[in-house]
Amino acid sequence: MKFTTIATLVTILIFTLISCDMDNNELNVQIFETSESGNQLTELQEFEETENRVAVTINPEETYQEITGFGGSFTEASAYLLNELSNENRIKVLEAYFGEDGARYSLTRKHMNSSDFSLSNYSYAPVEGDVNLEHFSIDEDRDDMIPMIKDAMEISKDGFKIMASPWTAPPWMKDNNDWKGGKLLPEYYDTWALFFSKYMDAYREEGIDIWAFTVENEPLGNDSNWESMHFTPEEQNEFVKNHLGPRLEQDEQDVKIFGYDQNRDAELIEWVDAMYDDPEVAKYYDGTAVHWYGSTYHYFPEELQYAHNKAPDKHLIQTEATVDAEVPAWKDDAWYWSKEATDWGYDWAPEERRHLHPKYVPVFRYARDIIGTLNNWVDGWIDWNMVLNRQGGPNWAENWCAAPVIVDPDLDEVYFTPLYYTMAHFSRYIRPGAVRIGHQHTDDDLMVTAAQNPDGTIAVVLFNPEENSKSITLNLNGKSTEFSITGKAIQTIVINDLDT
Repeated sequence: MKFTTIATLVTILIFTLISCDMDNNELNVQIFETSESGNQLTELQEFEETENRVAVTINPEETYQEITGFGGSFTEASAYLLNELSNENRIKVLEAYFGEDGARYSLTRKHMNSSDFSLSNYSYAPVEGDVNLEHFSIDEDRDDMIPMIKDAMEISKDGFKIMASPWTAPPWMKDNNDWKGGKLLPEYYDTWALFFSKYMDAYREEGIDIWAFTVENEPLGNDSNWESMHFTPEEQNEFVKNHLGPRLEQDEQDVKIFGYDQNRDAELIEWVDAMYDDPEVAKYYDGTAVHWYGSTYHYFPEELQYAHNKAPDKHLIQTEATVDAEVPAWKDDAWYWSKEATDWGYDWAPEERRHLHPKYVPVFRYARDIIGTLNNWVDGWIDWNMVLNRQGGPNWAENWCAAPVIVDPDLDEVYFTPLYYTMAHFSRYIRPGAVRIGHQHTDDDLMVTAAQNPDGTIAVVLFNPEENSKSITLNLNGKSTEFSITGKAIQTIVINDLDT
């Protein structure tokens, strides 16, 4: 009897040790999914077993760029719409974007002077010939834009960075005396540089710090459909090297300068060559800003790699993206998961570029682009309007777009589209100061990126565009866990093993 008892105890001890060893080899993870089938950043506990098995291995020793952040843009259109809602819904939207239980946006953008997503054309320097900007005023922003930013600042626990971009100088400074198109007259280069400095001062007086400027939104133009102003790379360099950079230095403005701020295709190479080949101008540039409108399907990895290699110590930030040329669907999640959405080039792109503008699922555009650009050295990704109405405005140019949050002020209703949850998969879990890390996986149709946060947690984002679920084995430093990702879904896996 005594022998049997000892044998039983030994057996229990062996199974306990085996169990402990198994527990020690199991990764401690939380898994969140957004899917066509209805998950909305839902934390999953149970998983479907499938025959399609994929191994994903994370390598924290293989490090790449430091992440600046993710977020969206403060536009007059968005700020105006929030003021048209009840205070309850207004705060609900801001909490969803900036609150601890929301997307926790950390990097934002705003327009200087008006843009297409303004209610009208305006400038902070409206008085013609005011070369010393004695009449400079940001009063146009006081009703809507500034209150939206201040309320977001109060809600955000960690704070967020703001990039500011001009669409155009006031018409009186331009060679065509128009809001659309034209060039900045050389005699106003100093005045326009002073404009940036006075803008920083005015916003600082409101308690709002500007982290960075882009020199000009879309310097190649927009076919004069709305506010724009043209620069060649050489003209931009002249303005930055001899006017903007020295003015900001003289005024002791602590702000970064980003060049280019347009599409990621072939022109990007020409611009980064011009920006960084001359050391005297390169010293003023802190990074390159890019947009996705060259294609919302292809993310131009070769061009991004070239831009990074040209200036590996500089930022590379995606400053604008949107599902444009569309009136957004209202309370119809299925549309955002369907292949009916077009982009701005779908109807008019020349034949040799039409393949870059296919109909493509809106959710897929965002997930594919963010993962693809992160994996090619982009360190920040900013969406365009945070809030639009059911028409895709307000927009004085009738340039309708979609947004992650759509509102109906007349009904006082708010619709969080699947694009909102897609953005949150990145902004909520990959925090500023995170470092992108290496990964390998065994399925070419699955997209993967990974980053290690300052607190040691690791966020892995998976995108499965296929109809069928996939079983995943996630490996990290000798530990693993098994789960599955639904068909047509995005997942963020947060690895909490801080000692890995």
